[in-house]
Amino acid sequence: MTAQPKARQLAFTMYPYARSADQSAPTRAHHPVVVVGAGPVGLAMALDLGRRGVPVLVLDDSEGIGEGSRAICFAKRALEICDRLGAAGPMMDKGVVWNTGKVFHDDRLLYEFNLLPEGDHAFPAFINLQQPYFEKFLFDAIQAERAKGAPIEIRGSNRVTAAHPSANGVTLEIDTPDGPYALQADWLIACDGARSPLRGMLGLGFDGRVFEDNFLIADVRMNAAFPTERWFWFEPHFKSGDSALLHKQPDDVWRIDFQLGWDIDRARELDPARVRARVDAMLGPDVEYDLVWTSIYTFQCRRMDRFRHGRVIFAGDAAHQVSPFGARGANSGVQDIDNLGWKLAAVMAGLAPDRLLDSYDTERVHGADENIRNSTRATDFITPKTPVSRMFRNAVLALAETQPFARAMVNSGRLSVPCTYDGSPLNGPDDPAMPARTRPGSPCPDAPIPDGWLLAALDGFTLLTLDADAPDHVTAHGITLPRLALTANDALRTRYLGAARGAVYLIRPDQHVAARWQSYDADAVAAALGRCLGKE
Repeated sequence: MTAQPKARQLAFTMYPYARSADQSAPTRAHHPVVVVGAGPVGLAMALDLGRRGVPVLVLDDSEGIGEGSRAICFAKRALEICDRLGAAGPMMDKGVVWNTGKVFHDDRLLYEFNLLPEGDHAFPAFINLQQPYFEKFLFDAIQAERAKGAPIEIRGSNRVTAAHPSANGVTLEIDTPDGPYALQADWLIACDGARSPLRGMLGLGFDGRVFEDNFLIADVRMNAAFPTERWFWFEPHFKSGDSALLHKQPDDVWRIDFQLGWDIDRARELDPARVRARVDAMLGPDVEYDLVWTSIYTFQCRRMDRFRHGRVIFAGDAAHQVSPFGARGANSGVQDIDNLGWKLAAVMAGLAPDRLLDSYDTERVHGADENIRNSTRATDFITPKTPVSRMFRNAVLALAETQPFARAMVNSGRLSVPCTYDGSPLNGPDDPAMPARTRPGSPCPDAPIPDGWLLAALDGFTLLTLDADAPDHVTAHGITLPRLALTANDALRTRYLGAARGAVYLIRPDQHVAARWQSYDADAVAAALGRCLGKE
């Protein structure tokens, strides 16, 4: 028996080890899809596939959700995706809603910003919610789907020790408290984090930059009068670090980040007395609080060359990693599964050729590069590497206090926004009379409709019509497209019509625009659907 790794402390024990029938089977068991890693991306992947009727097995080397707040900022698009998966309600009930951020230099407020100044959206720009809660609510949604018959299984204390890909699948060797066993998967989805053992097993690279700086996370529980906003300080007057960040989380917990520099003694900096000294300098000596969790991290911006390797597909931090400022890690991972789920389900059902999965690589590499570019620029601005770059940074900050043009140059972490897949091979025809924000490849912006919200009504491939005629159902390529017929209100007109008198949109299952026209044409819709399925 291979030795099990030391168990991590758990916030929630969700899937305790239980011996499975596969471990006693006379022949190697077969599973259509195996997901490795039960973090937020792995759980969301399993939930997405299971809701589509795809049997999925999740393997994790732990028995539940680890301690520590870790990711805390979940963006509007991630919440919209979780809403489609049936998990957003508890997240919104527990999370701290915020739209406003403030930027300080020393002891001066330079400016504030609103991340969602536009009204008529079901979800806010962000909620703050500790990652263990986010994962728990995904797990609860999985349990609810399993009760309705969804084919999802999660096995705790099942550690993958080897992976052997072939043209038709992957053989996995797995260690458990009862000893090893093996199974066969048609498809393997690696959601096993930035250190990704699977990536190492397959000898795949993970290239990029590691920035020479360290940041201390101090989660503290306190009753404080700070508003529910994102506050960021450059060169803060309280001298606890070169920069600092303050966020409110649920349960009266506040996230504080301190920039420490590069050449540090990690053990010394994590000493509770030293952490408290930094927090005291920031909050003042009379504020009472409890330390909840501390950690030190470095900025890293890296990705794999390709996210698809035959029958093995990587998602989340296993495929790409960015610095925490900007909240682009977990949010981009959730967008990965949103992109991958419907494509893999279509290929497995015989509705699309295998090459449709290559578009997952094309589109999500595009998204990862966008995140890495923004994350790198933020890191360079927050941590200038030369006296000249620091002088420039501080000159921009000085101007930003009174000059709006300079505020666009300030970068305390460009916050996560959904990716538009410009140039995707799946994109169909466009019409320039319609708004640029809903061009092909774009995520659909939400808007109120008579029975609720637009995104809640977009489930699977959909033909969306605004002030335009079309059949109620259109069938092509083995898929029946339901029509969502709407009369444009102000929000729909601004977001979808523009200068056009009418609009017909082909919407993908991940709620991205595939194609659009001013009027319905059966042949054009069928051709665009075929292209979206990877048949062209």
